[in-house]
Amino acid sequence: MVRALFAPFPFAGHELALGQGRALYWPAERALVVADLHLEKASWFAARGQMLPPYDSRDTLERLADAVRHTGARRVICLGDNFHDDAGALRLDAHCTGMLEALTRALDWVWITGNHDEALPRGFGGTILPELELSGVTLRHEARRGESAPELSGHYHPKLRVNVRNRHIARPCAVLGRGAGGAERMILPAFGTLTGGMDAGAPEILGALQPAARIEALMSAGGRIARFALWQAAA
Repeated sequence: MVRALFAPFPFAGHELALGQGRALYWPAERALVVADLHLEKASWFAARGQMLPPYDSRDTLERLADAVRHTGARRVICLGDNFHDDAGALRLDAHCTGMLEALTRALDWVWITGNHDEALPRGFGGTILPELELSGVTLRHEARRGESAPELSGHYHPKLRVNVRNRHIARPCAVLGRGAGGAERMILPAFGTLTGGMDAGAPEILGALQPAARIEALMSAGGRIARFALWQAAA
């Protein structure tokens, strides 16, 4: 099942696997890594007069629970912007609250804070950190420009726009930057249901991964990784 849903690829001396559902699995650590859940985004907009379907948190948590079951993950690491705002946890309905409490009890859960939820509440369990170093890889919310060590981050919600059979489509993707010395850094797609996206080749994303020799978009398709060049340093 994992092989069908997640496509393996090498990263910074480790084997990772990117899922079609926008999660990243790290088999050696039995860790599922997700970015930008933005729980309770719809209720935040509703309070400001913009009505969105009010089921985003439930759908996000159900997909996350499915990814845990499919991979057999024992750890979940959330890379920031877990809630859409600091008060988002207070707006969760009883069903979603129960789901989240059950997940954080059953798993080694790490919340990394982001710019949307710097004051993340502690009531749901898990460990709250500004960033995490794991097997030589730094996991943080936003890529640190100029970073020379391996890094996994989120924040930008990258999407790749491609032409398939004369149809223009946009799909969430990861963006991988490889430095001249071989160091690799990757920005994950947003996992949340109502998270939208920024073009993978946008200057903000390409700039965040500098210095780099090459930057490419990665998508999981049919159990394999499809790679699309976004930027190449001048020779």
